Amino acid sequence: MSDVIGLVLPFFGLIFMGFLVARITRQPVEALGWMNTFIVYVALPALFFQLLVKTPFERLTEWGFILGSVLATYIVFAVMFAASVLMSRGGIAEATVKGLASAYGNIGYMGPGLALMAFGEEAAVPVALIFCFENIIHFAVAPMMMALSGGGMRRPGALVLDVVKKIVFHPFIIATALGVCGAYFQFAAPVPVERFLDYLARAAAPCALFAMGVTLALRPLKRVPVELAPIAMLKLVVHPLLCYVVLSWIGNFSQTWVFSAMLLAALPTATNVFVIAQQYGVWVERASASILLTTVFSVGTLTALLYAITTGMVPPDLFP
Repeated sequence: MSDVIGLVLPFFGLIFMGFLVARITRQPVEALGWMNTFIVYVALPALFFQLLVKTPFERLTEWGFILGSVLATYIVFAVMFAASVLMSRGGIAEATVKGLASAYGNIGYMGPGLALMAFGEEAAVPVALIFCFENIIHFAVAPMMMALSGGGMRRPGALVLDVVKKIVFHPFIIATALGVCGAYFQFAAPVPVERFLDYLARAAAPCALFAMGVTLALRPLKRVPVELAPIAMLKLVVHPLLCYVVLSWIGNFSQTWVFSAMLLAALPTATNVFVIAQQYGVWVERASASILLTTVFSVGTLTALLYAITTGMVPPDLFP
């Protein structure tokens, strides 16, 4: 148990440090802009590229693994979406944000750092694959559902073009594509370039976690809505269990890949859900509350999951 605590304590400690510093210094939310730019456009892309380019190419085409992890995510999304539509009698926009809050985890900021700390560099490939393919679908689903709800009154052609741009030009996806190409051609960067990319990659996790803590501090929780309880349960408990069952059913994957997928599925709601809610003016305060609440609860649920994995309580394959 002490090993697990030693793993998660520095991780959540960085989030808490960002939260504390934001509370003490009282900087405006805009002050975080350049750090977020560095994380999203420089540090995390460098991390993804460095890890993928050194991976044998044949390991980057595990389509069964990709299908299983994405399927689990969107089953959770569909459950919350359907329940919300039935209860609100057709509120598609609100149901979309609720579905994303229940299924879309913080796989960009928290995922790489925690998975690499827990399972080593072998976790880099499944983390990158899950991130890319879940985000490709996510970037398509959110604007499409908002358009169906009437919240995005745009022509179909403009909507499709916007979705394609978000997918093709996202820095994480560009870095992953370059990393895959580099792995295929067995690219080896010159030593100065390699060293430069390593510096950037090492900064990714600490900066991302600190920025996440700052973001949570600048979006205080005024009250806890009743509907956040099922969202937290779906995101932190049901999603990782479902991911485990689906991957075990689909194929025989290495334990690092299965456990990495479970860990990413168990992450709290992504901050992007708040951005989407704010963009369309739907369920904004509750989206912010879901991020804060699931992040706080994830300290316990992630610790419990890692303990179960490291002590052998969870077998690598449920259906050997």
